[in-house]
Amino acid sequence: MAAIAERALKPHEIAPDADSALKPGQRLQWRECLTMLEYAATRLSGDLVDHWPRGDGHPVVVLPGFLAGPLSTSLLRDVLSRLGYRPYDWGLGWNLGHRPNMVEGLAARVEEIQRRSDGQKVSLIGWSAGGIYAREVAREVPEQVRTVISLGSPFRGNHRATHATLLWDFLNRHPEATEIMSEAARIGRAAPLTVPTTCIYSKHDGVVAWECCTSLPAPRTENIEVRSTHFGYGHNLETLHIIADRLAQREGKWRPYQT
Repeated sequence: MAAIAERALKPHEIAPDADSALKPGQRLQWRECLTMLEYAATRLSGDLVDHWPRGDGHPVVVLPGFLAGPLSTSLLRDVLSRLGYRPYDWGLGWNLGHRPNMVEGLAARVEEIQRRSDGQKVSLIGWSAGGIYAREVAREVPEQVRTVISLGSPFRGNHRATHATLLWDFLNRHPEATEIMSEAARIGRAAPLTVPTTCIYSKHDGVVAWECCTSLPAPRTENIEVRSTHFGYGHNLETLHIIADRLAQREGKWRPYQT
């Protein structure tokens, strides 16, 4: 299973141009229908998950994508539980976009979970827009975060290279939401994190431009390509296996993913 991943972009490699990225074409949009097959494949995989790298019990917070809620990440959290982790939902219900003081509130939740976990650092997994928030939480409280894994999260480059733009604009018209779409904020989001970071992307993504889901090179940052639809990241077997591999690393012993 570890060899399935298309390719892991090494920390020293040049990241693809995300500023001129375009939203996915119609053919890729239609491929999003395959997400049900991805879900079925995972449900029918039997005990495959039980043969994956086991966890050490540390807490993992899962953040859903735009217009999604706790139900969308339930399978992913079930897998994390089977692997020996303590998974948590993000605690904010449906993700309708940016809310005032969202990052500060999520950072406080991470700190609370860490206290309840005898000081263990918290890993963050963010799907689509959830990955953007996860990254900003890691900037806010890096000492509490063990690793960040983003799943098809367009945190870099052309922020309009997505089919969710119109709905995002409609639901996010308050001043703080407008500010986070500024040029300065866009450049800030693109900066690599100081904590170990895995950016999972797919060239089969029919919702956001894959280039925007990749990070600039950094010592403990990697970009890993998979074959997944955008709506399937959280229950795609290949993606789930990579998540299991990344989370199973010992704290302080990060290494790039080996395909």
